[in-house]
Amino acid sequence: MFIGEYNHTIDDKGRVSIPAKFRQELGGSFVMSKGLDKCLFIFPNEEWTKLEEKITSLPLTDKNARSFSRFLLGGACELEPDKQGRAMIPQNLRQYASINKDVVIIGLSSRIEMWDVDEWNKYANEEYTDIDSIASSMEDLGI
Repeated sequence: MFIGEYNHTIDDKGRVSIPAKFRQELGGSFVMSKGLDKCLFIFPNEEWTKLEEKITSLPLTDKNARSFSRFLLGGACELEPDKQGRAMIPQNLRQYASINKDVVIIGLSSRIEMWDVDEWNKYANEEYTDIDSIASSMEDLGI
């Protein structure tokens, strides 16, 4: 399980250090893809396989299913951290998430999100202004 929020910096070669608490659960390789809300998703291979199976089982005739598949699967790549626990973030993914230097890495149970620090602060300031209302709406989902 991934939990917590960590701040890291992208080096000049486009590498980021994966938080030590996440490395063991991610294993020797993991999948990074475009995420929703202009962040990057990171999945352990096992979780990625579950998601991939769900997406590929969607009907090919459904336009939204094709678009979502292209977005998530087409932008994904498998990464292997080096001995220092750093992973190279592909340029296309850095560009998509507006990642330049400083990032926030957030554990969300079965996945990790990586955000440009400015994008994260903007998102958090906008989305969390009325967390009580958001929490109330979760009751409809059984939480």
